[in-house]
Amino acid sequence: MTPTKILILFAHPMFERSLINQALVQHIPKSTFITFHDLYEEYPEFDIDVKREQKLLEAHDIIIWQHPLYWYSCPPILKQWIDLVLEYNWAYGKKGNFLKDKKLIQFITTGGKKENYCATGRDRYTIPDLLEPFNQTAKVCKMHYLPPFVIHGTHSISSEEIDFYSKQYKQLLQYLIVAEIDVKEINTHHYLNDWFNTKTLING
Repeated sequence: MTPTKILILFAHPMFERSLINQALVQHIPKSTFITFHDLYEEYPEFDIDVKREQKLLEAHDIIIWQHPLYWYSCPPILKQWIDLVLEYNWAYGKKGNFLKDKKLIQFITTGGKKENYCATGRDRYTIPDLLEPFNQTAKVCKMHYLPPFVIHGTHSISSEEIDFYSKQYKQLLQYLIVAEIDVKEINTHHYLNDWFNTKTLING
């Protein structure tokens, strides 16, 4: 099997204040098959180079949008990236096949607790429900949208939890490079975390 190439599009406007995201980024494996791309660092003036971004997408198999959940959506630079980069007849439309069959995953951090994200909780909807516009965007672009990897309760997260999630994140990225991905199987799970836990239990 040819190793899978992963592109991490990272968007956090206050990265220096996020202990969990700092830890996650530090745990990204040093690999020629992983490209880490910090949108706020690359484009501080929001002057996104569309052709450059499209070439990056074409060169990778799995696309990760890693960001905090801001008002039930993504930070503004990622929204602008989506609006500009996913062009008609490139990403979608009759001739828009450049993203066809690529896989899209969102890696989300949120201060809200998991139990808040349900019909009877404070936030009324599940995380996958709230991310449905991103799912539909992927489908329009002929991509496979996978369940999100979600870390809850980041406002009060402990050092032990940060260590756990950081190591899990590293192991997951390493796994995605070499594993055959069964999209139907993964989509039976609520979160990508849940699916990966079954893999680590089987292999560990």
